[in-house]
Amino acid sequence: MEPTPVKHYTKDEFAAAKQQMGEQALFEVREKIYPRIVHGWFSKWRWLLVWFTQLIFYGTAWLNWNGRQAVLFDLTARKFYIFGLVIWPQDFIYLTVLLVISALSLFLFTTVAGRLFCGYACPQTVYTEIFMWVERKVEGDRTARMRLDKVPLSAHKIGLKLAKHGIWIGIALWTGFTFVGYFTPIHHLATEVLAWTLGPWETFWVFFYAFATYGNAGWMREQVCKYMCPYARFQSAMFDKDTLTVTYDAVRGEPRGSRSKHADYKNQGLGACIDCGICVQVCPTGIDIRHGLQYECTGCTACIDGCDEIMLKMGYEPGLIGYSTEHALENGLTKEQMWRRLFRARTLIYSTILLLIITAAIITLANRVPLKVNIIRDRSMPRITEMGDIDNVYKLQIMNAMEQTNKYSIEVTGIPGAKILTAQTIEVQGASDRAVPVRVQIPGGSAEVGSNKIRFIVRDEQNPAVMVSEKAVFLVPR
Repeated sequence: MEPTPVKHYTKDEFAAAKQQMGEQALFEVREKIYPRIVHGWFSKWRWLLVWFTQLIFYGTAWLNWNGRQAVLFDLTARKFYIFGLVIWPQDFIYLTVLLVISALSLFLFTTVAGRLFCGYACPQTVYTEIFMWVERKVEGDRTARMRLDKVPLSAHKIGLKLAKHGIWIGIALWTGFTFVGYFTPIHHLATEVLAWTLGPWETFWVFFYAFATYGNAGWMREQVCKYMCPYARFQSAMFDKDTLTVTYDAVRGEPRGSRSKHADYKNQGLGACIDCGICVQVCPTGIDIRHGLQYECTGCTACIDGCDEIMLKMGYEPGLIGYSTEHALENGLTKEQMWRRLFRARTLIYSTILLLIITAAIITLANRVPLKVNIIRDRSMPRITEMGDIDNVYKLQIMNAMEQTNKYSIEVTGIPGAKILTAQTIEVQGASDRAVPVRVQIPGGSAEVGSNKIRFIVRDEQNPAVMVSEKAVFLVPR
């Protein structure tokens, strides 16, 4: 008895068959995407951003500044070092401003040109590009990878897969190590790794970040952009009809169809699209841009480079897929008219607000006093001396936000005859703080019973312009 031949369905036939049988899938089974390599102007820019971001990320952690790590977020000491700048907990307003600037920049870039951040600088995009480059170098381009995945397991296939995943894991571990190196001094961290004495928290975060990098860039890839990233879902709220997006020119391209390179396609009633499918083959999320703008599109512009390559080979004008706006397509605007509409009220408002916030932040940061003072009054009751004078004790915490060691003088004002009985000059190491007890005495009868306002003035002896005045309360008993 001969075996029953197996029928092979296409994707559309399989979907139709399921619908006829009344089967309804609860979720879409992922089909592995094999992006084809593409070359072009936008591809060069994308790789330039890959190199730029990774040189900053991997390189900055190893830079030194005044004998310490140039960029270090020391959570234990509650201090952030950014080159010559020391950020204390009291300065966290600057981090808030940084987040506001980042959010407004994202709104502005999205309003002007869609998902620019996603397509060029998002860590998911950057590391996916790096991992796909490794994959192509080890397993070959699109056709070779598809063929490799279809063949049965063999020593050759296992060797290629192990090599690819080994390189991926190496990149992921180095990424996790570098990430932790921004919170634990990286030279100390490297010594601990080499000596196998890495602490539990450092170990956890190195492997956690490495696992996230390996899983997201190596395995999940477009699934992160399509299902996990919220930006894809609310990006349309920032789009309007004058936002530049990756667009297929259907008026010029349709009706699509194959033809000879030397044929006059217009006489054949065809558009410029030869239906080669290159735009789908190079897309890292596997969409067909010819179906219009879709939330899965990350704006990576690989389809633009791929289509332009085909257009040039056919002898056609490039730009069948390119950056355009809804208004430009509907009204047939020229490029000059389209670019002029980019400077509309929405983008001008975003730009103005962003510029004002950045300017204010720079001015505030430039005029920041590199000295912080916290005052806590001792809980003990005021002391009355044999001469009738009254003493109050305080704890002054003086924070030196500069890199060098400084000496500070302490004065007290607010009550006639008030004086400091303890040391009136203290020394504080660079980028550190020091708590000192201060005893203040006033003559009896010089202040009213109860709470009296006084001020402590702490001044840099080498630079008197650096001065902080803080309020305190002096208690006079009945």
